Amino acid sequence: MFKKYRILKWVSLFVLGLIIVIVSFGFWFKSLIPPRDLSVTTTSATELAYLTHDRVPYRGKILAVVTSADTMGDSGKSTGYELTELARAYYTFQANGFEVDIASPKGGKPPVVIDDEDMGAFDFAFLNDSIAQHKASHTIPMNQVVVDDYQAVFFAGGKGAMFDFPDNMAIQDLVRNYYQSNKVIGAVCHGPAALVNVTLDNGEHILANKTVSGFTNKEELLLISDAKIIFPFLLQDKLVEQGASFNEGVMYLDNVSHDQNLITGQNPWSTWSLAEQMIQQMGYVPKQREITAEENAVRVLLKFHKAGKQPAKQLMESLLVEQNKPLDRVLIAKHGIIAAMKGELGQFAALIGLVSHAKKYESKSRKI
Repeated sequence: MFKKYRILKWVSLFVLGLIIVIVSFGFWFKSLIPPRDLSVTTTSATELAYLTHDRVPYRGKILAVVTSADTMGDSGKSTGYELTELARAYYTFQANGFEVDIASPKGGKPPVVIDDEDMGAFDFAFLNDSIAQHKASHTIPMNQVVVDDYQAVFFAGGKGAMFDFPDNMAIQDLVRNYYQSNKVIGAVCHGPAALVNVTLDNGEHILANKTVSGFTNKEELLLISDAKIIFPFLLQDKLVEQGASFNEGVMYLDNVSHDQNLITGQNPWSTWSLAEQMIQQMGYVPKQREITAEENAVRVLLKFHKAGKQPAKQLMESLLVEQNKPLDRVLIAKHGIIAAMKGELGQFAALIGLVSHAKKYESKSRKI
């Protein structure tokens, strides 16, 4: 009996100690996350220097296309287009002299996905922009788009695109027309679903022997484990099946493929560079802009995955202390959580260590 009591006592102490460790870690982890700057929610387009300073002369029009699907098939799960992908591309095109119209398969007001944690100044500016909001709420039906009015097309992502982009004949006709006319076609995240089922006049599939990127199988299945059942196909699989060479980058980080006039991005974090490569493909030098805190965090994360913790730490110190650049350490922390979800505990610890170093560097830069 005494032995049993002693075992129970040690088990109780172990459980209590484990709870204390977990709670303590939770408080420490929370201390690494900076408080949200609520003032950013009121940002207006007129406050964005990228748009207002050194205005670029009018160069024409670009069509942005978003999904009309509000649910993921028969799953009952809500969806729509990703606001961040539309907003950032919209303002990149606008800053570079292009007017942007917005279309969708059904027209009218399409469903939108707004992830508060990923929202930045440009995204809130889009929500506060009466002209942009009118266009986003009164999208042009795809079968009413005047194809010749635009110099390029951009397909925004959002899981709904998997359901209404591939079989839309107006989308197929526009993509075929633009590709064969050497106009620029851009698509990000699930947006490349617009390329599925497009056959050129010579009988070849548009994706045949093209290098493309899009939302990967790993990215899809980590977030939605039953994606193979919910979606009509996994995007990466379908692009490869139709002849593409799939360029897969690091999960949830910037990765763009540029094959002639076809430019595709892997996920939302690819939007900035994809839009600027579209501008470049149209023959213009993209207007300079201040790199965002999120993009700097992406640079650190890419360095981490390609070269290891120490080079990533050095880059982070250079950005925060020497260059006094902003850095989104929340994004780095999220990638730490992703590593934990994948069972990569060593990588989780290394990334959380980077978040801790980022906090110290920020404090150091404020003192300089």
